[in-house]
Amino acid sequence: MNKERISVVWLKRDLRLHDNEAIYNALQSGKRVLFLYVFENLLLNDAHYSKRHWDFIKESISDINEDLTKYNTKVLSVTGDIAAVFNQLQSKYIISEVFSHQETGLLVTFNRDKEFARYCRNNSIEWTENINNGVLRGLLNREDWFEKWEDYMYQTQIKFQANSENFITISEIHSLSEYFHTTNLKTDEDKNFQYGGTKMAWKYADSFFNERYEKYMFHISKPEDSRTSCSRLSPYIAWGNVSIREIFQKAKEVKQSSEGKRHLGAFISRLRWQAHFIQKFEMECTMENASVNKGYHKLKKSISKGYIEAWENGQTGFPLVDASMRCLNTTGYINFRMRAMLVSFFTHILWQPWQEATHHLSRCFLDFEPGIHFPQLQMQAGETGINNLRIYNPIKNGQEHDPDATFIKKWVPELADLPTPFIHEPYLMTPLDQQFNNCQLGKDYPYPIVNIKENRKRASDILWNMKKDKEVLRESVRILKKHTITNRSRMLRDE
Repeated sequence: MNKERISVVWLKRDLRLHDNEAIYNALQSGKRVLFLYVFENLLLNDAHYSKRHWDFIKESISDINEDLTKYNTKVLSVTGDIAAVFNQLQSKYIISEVFSHQETGLLVTFNRDKEFARYCRNNSIEWTENINNGVLRGLLNREDWFEKWEDYMYQTQIKFQANSENFITISEIHSLSEYFHTTNLKTDEDKNFQYGGTKMAWKYADSFFNERYEKYMFHISKPEDSRTSCSRLSPYIAWGNVSIREIFQKAKEVKQSSEGKRHLGAFISRLRWQAHFIQKFEMECTMENASVNKGYHKLKKSISKGYIEAWENGQTGFPLVDASMRCLNTTGYINFRMRAMLVSFFTHILWQPWQEATHHLSRCFLDFEPGIHFPQLQMQAGETGINNLRIYNPIKNGQEHDPDATFIKKWVPELADLPTPFIHEPYLMTPLDQQFNNCQLGKDYPYPIVNIKENRKRASDILWNMKKDKEVLRESVRILKKHTITNRSRMLRDE
């Protein structure tokens, strides 16, 4: 039997049709195209992922399938190992080419890609990986990186233009499905989480660019107000429902006629910083498990399961920390400052190694992006040697950014009826205060699990002294040489 030669688009963190170079190149191949998403066992079992991620992905695929209906095709969504899936496909078709994007992912996906490259060579398959959001592979330093990234952002978006004859048909995919463990794309309706898909991404984008951005800079650090005034596009960017180029160009367009240019300029600068950190991880992926500055490998911290459990469950006795963690656990989102504060509290005040925070946070963040996750963990932990040491004071941050305790009352309801000063510092209540306010510390809400003043000083003393360590200094020079952007000032502003 003569088998048909086809091309496969292997979708990963690029769950969109528009501005997707892998899809464009597949359509230029002259062969019929099969869209494929594999819920890989190696990731389903990985400690960084959780159900909220898989549900978001399923919703994103369902959204794509809705748009593909008029082309009489859909995404073949299966569960398994990538090589086994391709072996099964090759029993029905001859796969000539595979198209995907260059993934800046975890060590397990990096190793999987190396194995898949060998698989393709052994099976005479041409595998083309395209640049993803301007992140470049194989760089030795950041010379001219910013110019190259901006050039990519200004390039014309790639339109999805196709007809039904370009694709493997729905009926053929249904027949194929009999040979796979197909994945049910239905998800539980949970209004706590943002819903996945390109259409939903543009609902958030449109509401942001039409109105919500007007208070972006004013509210960016406020734990409650930022939930509305920030774009909330991060999960859609992380899973590729939209490209950064689409959002970058839309922001530039709106900014031209906007009276709130400073707000949009600040937003655009954060798109640049997002790419900067992913590029950093792409160039030094060992930071998934170890501090990028090798001088900090000698820093030893004893692991406390009790501290970690209290932190993960929002039971530390520090209201803003607990409110932030409970909010994150429930909704998958908190703003940047609260994320930084959670990591700072964990690594500095509780004096726990940042590696012990990585899995819980990644499972909680709906917008989990490895290229952001690990560099930010290390930066907030003070283990890069090149960034300013920031030890966030959760009490001061609460008083400054949640002065009326609106956010704390919402997520730590056991404190909601207290006078505002006690909501920020409930441990200041005397036994009589506790009785009068019907809130017993140690029963209704925990006492602080550590002495914050003493622990802040310990962390500060140790980490500032380590900045003078010869190996830390030597590594800092290496990191600056490799990762510093030559025109850093332009990253901070939008002209």
